[in-house]
Amino acid sequence: MTNIFDIYTEEYDNWFLENHYAYLSELIALKEAIPDSKLGIEIGVGTGRFSSMLNIRYGVDLSYNSLKLARERGCEVVLAPAENLPFSSNTFDYALLMVTLCFVDEPERTLKEARRILKKGGKLIVGIIDRDSRLGKLYQKKKSKFYQVARFFSSLQVIELMRRSRFRRISASQTLFDDIEKIEQIDQTRDGFGEGSFVVLSGVK
Repeated sequence: MTNIFDIYTEEYDNWFLENHYAYLSELIALKEAIPDSKLGIEIGVGTGRFSSMLNIRYGVDLSYNSLKLARERGCEVVLAPAENLPFSSNTFDYALLMVTLCFVDEPERTLKEARRILKKGGKLIVGIIDRDSRLGKLYQKKKSKFYQVARFFSSLQVIELMRRSRFRRISASQTLFDDIEKIEQIDQTRDGFGEGSFVVLSGVK
């Protein structure tokens, strides 16, 4: 199947410029969850918009054209599926999945594979658009070209997937409390979920 992110790479990448404050709000929420000065990987790195700003060294994706941009932004990239990562077990201190889980064929296998490549005590960070949120409902209703194949999850569903994949000490934070087009400054990050459209869920191996 043709990868939609290979066809519309530039349009996808430009979204972050057009929605600058939403992007920065997501970035800050993720940064609060990511360990400092550790070896990390972004699974579903896309064009490298997040890995480059968060100093994540490695990135994996299935979109060749997206990976070219991620490489230009300084990420060491690999073309591979999230369910079958070409890395040794116990390699990374943390792994980030940024709005990736909704696009993979096998979400639970993806989380278990992320756990495999993490060191003992390593951290998994999962960024999602909560399906029950304002933005989640909008994306499901409109079915944009990027989300027409997406399967959205609620925060509770992802927490259950993380538990089944044997992650512990699961925590949550959230941001984006209004419609995207109404966000004209960096949004705050709050603990928990249920109010913000963007949720960061973290767990430990």
